[in-house]
Amino acid sequence: MMRRPKVLTFDVVGTLIDFETGMKNALLEILGPKGGTLDFEAFLTEYRALRNRPGKLLFPEDLAPIYLQLAGKFDLPTGNGEEKTFVESATSWPAFDDSVDAMKRLKKHFHLVAMTNARRWAFDGMDKTLDYPFFKGYTVNDSGCEKPDPQYFTYVLEQLAPEGYTKNDVLHVAQSQFHDIAIARELGYTVCWIERRKAVGGGFGGTVAVQKLTTPDYHYHTLAELADAADRGELVMMG
Repeated sequence: MMRRPKVLTFDVVGTLIDFETGMKNALLEILGPKGGTLDFEAFLTEYRALRNRPGKLLFPEDLAPIYLQLAGKFDLPTGNGEEKTFVESATSWPAFDDSVDAMKRLKKHFHLVAMTNARRWAFDGMDKTLDYPFFKGYTVNDSGCEKPDPQYFTYVLEQLAPEGYTKNDVLHVAQSQFHDIAIARELGYTVCWIERRKAVGGGFGGTVAVQKLTTPDYHYHTLAELADAADRGELVMMG
């Protein structure tokens, strides 16, 4: 039996918030006139390699040691709290151009729920940037773990249960194959992959890479395309 989802759960950083542009803007501001020499794609490659190391701090506080580790290679200034500035920039990272409008459109059809690996203090800034679209918002502070830990998904389902929602009501929407798409599909969710990097030639950018892509139920390159599909009544689930 086919039916429409009732809840859309969202990864936030990389799906709704353009963290790559946000980090680049922060680095250029820190570098000042020297910013023209920054090879940002090379920086993203190095950042990606450090992002998922065991024992790291929670996001985005893990940006501080990463900044310091990469400072020598990319001639980044240190000694005046620049790494703290880099971390705190997360509250003002921009939304993708289509995010705010698409979320307003999707909100007409579904309850929207945030599932972010960011700390609450960072998510609060992102939520404001997105014009507060969420019915519920869960952070790593709430779940006690980061995606792709299955416990994160279990936690959110437990929070949604009093509202009468089950996994069969949820469509999970995300950009990251590593943090979201593969594990959500493995756990039996209907999933929608927003392939944000398609616009800049593909690849993984600052997102942890995977050896094999998981085929999603829905695959779009922008959030606007997802909103268009919702407006046309094309989003359905088995169950």
